[in-house]
Amino acid sequence: MIRHLFVFTVAFLVGLPFLWMAYAAFIPPERVFAGEFFSLQFSLANFAVLSRGVFWEGFWGRLLFSVLLSGSVTLLQLFTAFLAAYAIREGARLLPFFLVMLAIPAELLLVPLYGLLQGLGILDTVWALVLPFAASPFIVYLLYQGMKTVPAELLEAARLDGAGNRVILSAILLPLLRPQLIAAGVLSFAAHWNLVLYPRIVAGSEQLKTVQTWITDLQRQNPADWGPLSAAALAATLPLIVIYLIYERRIVETFEEGLKG
Repeated sequence: MIRHLFVFTVAFLVGLPFLWMAYAAFIPPERVFAGEFFSLQFSLANFAVLSRGVFWEGFWGRLLFSVLLSGSVTLLQLFTAFLAAYAIREGARLLPFFLVMLAIPAELLLVPLYGLLQGLGILDTVWALVLPFAASPFIVYLLYQGMKTVPAELLEAARLDGAGNRVILSAILLPLLRPQLIAAGVLSFAAHWNLVLYPRIVAGSEQLKTVQTWITDLQRQNPADWGPLSAAALAATLPLIVIYLIYERRIVETFEEGLKG
């Protein structure tokens, strides 16, 4: 009983900021400015504020752009990580390199990466938001751990039947690693979705703003306007919540297998 009460208390404290954000998003603006936060009146006025102006320069356009951008990066990372993990499983001595990359804080690479993008002439373009994330050491390691669970006898039998690397990857490993690919995809999407500093530095033009940088601009311009800020934060969180709820079982299974292994 005490253990369940402790878990419930911790979960409530962790979820309290999110509950407050969801509640504040529907408070009428006049109630917010009057300091009446505990009114039972609810309104969609805060979401209407987000719809003002040109679509692609406003919140909803930035939200759609971020979904497409993060989705593209996720697919690219899964593709490169799948091939890299297979190469490591087949004997390529690349695992220490990826482990070292995992230990390096991403912030340390920001300055040299900025200079590299500037030298390539792709600064302040959509390529600057995609190409540096074409490969992820963490996703490679996660998929490699999944490939280690595939029996070597199965792959050897496939080779004896004449299967090449393309058939092994597409017809054997791809179906078997579906849970790991889903979990890796969700984590990749979430990691890129929540970036704020990097896109602000390498892509400052209005048409390349992600939803997170748009929200930080709104917060800087209207620091006390909690209604629209909460509505924007809630809407920006919904894609991650939806994706996690859809693939929750796959994610839990993947990490449970990793802990057992």
